[in-house]
Amino acid sequence: MPFAAPPDPALRAFLLRLSAALAGSLVPGAPAHAHVTASDPAAQQAIGVLYPDIPDPLRKVFTDIIKGIEEQLQQRVHAWPLAPEHDPNELAAGIKRHGVRVVVALGRQGLRAAAALDPALGVVVSGISSLPDAERHTGICLSPDPALLFARLRSLAPAVRRVAVIYNPRHNEWLLRLARDAARLHGIDLAPLEAFDLAGAARLYRGVFADADGRRDALWLPTDPTTVDDTTILPLVLREAWDRALPVFSSSFAHVRKGVLFALYPNHTELGRNLGNLATGLMSAYPPPRAMLPLREVHAALNLRTASHLGIATSAVVQHTFQFLYPEP
Repeated sequence: MPFAAPPDPALRAFLLRLSAALAGSLVPGAPAHAHVTASDPAAQQAIGVLYPDIPDPLRKVFTDIIKGIEEQLQQRVHAWPLAPEHDPNELAAGIKRHGVRVVVALGRQGLRAAAALDPALGVVVSGISSLPDAERHTGICLSPDPALLFARLRSLAPAVRRVAVIYNPRHNEWLLRLARDAARLHGIDLAPLEAFDLAGAARLYRGVFADADGRRDALWLPTDPTTVDDTTILPLVLREAWDRALPVFSSSFAHVRKGVLFALYPNHTELGRNLGNLATGLMSAYPPPRAMLPLREVHAALNLRTASHLGIATSAVVQHTFQFLYPEP
């Protein structure tokens, strides 16, 4: 099932609240004594983290998120690496023993473990791109905010006026709702096309390329297991895009090495900081609403070879705005 995006007014209010929290402000309208901060005794030892016990380099993703949480809270948190066959009773006993009030559940394994704990515990979710019953959860997903993607696209290719995206609404209808609003703000005509299987997605991609004009069109590859298959779809997309000089940008870092123009990917430490804020907020008298937000804590990656092929100038100043360049200049 897709994420359930909150209505626009609720989302805007939540973003304002989160921004206030990041700036160290109190929630507007909340009495001073109701706000819980990391330095308060109520927050000490009250937050735990559940994450999959996997080897590096993937383990570093989770340890960097934990580092960000600890930096934001200015304290160590209790973190439980979860083996596939972990003992849920032992986990529940440890959480109770340490006085944990909120858990940050990372990845699907973390979410499954959190679901088996005391329902009174607060739960903040991250480390996943899609989630059933998302309206029941609070957290930040790993799909980059479309507004950030479109802003980056316009900075590199200001002549682009139309962006095609092929997606499965079962996974990404929530994201497309955000994308439509973001596209209007950036003067982009979004052309979304729905596909429910790989064969249908392949047909739609061929149609997009048949009609595309590389001078004003671009293609966005979202995080979508149905429509952005790395084995079948991606080679087709990259071959056609190269031949037609069509800009393609992605929500996946791995695609930059393979030939897309640019991608946004998680800044895991900053993501951890914001998850720490959400966890603290759940312990306040004015907790954030249940909603999954798109990722705004991002790094950017650029393929210099693709940019050159498309005639996009990448000066030292432009390159400085990207955290990863391929190939290295």
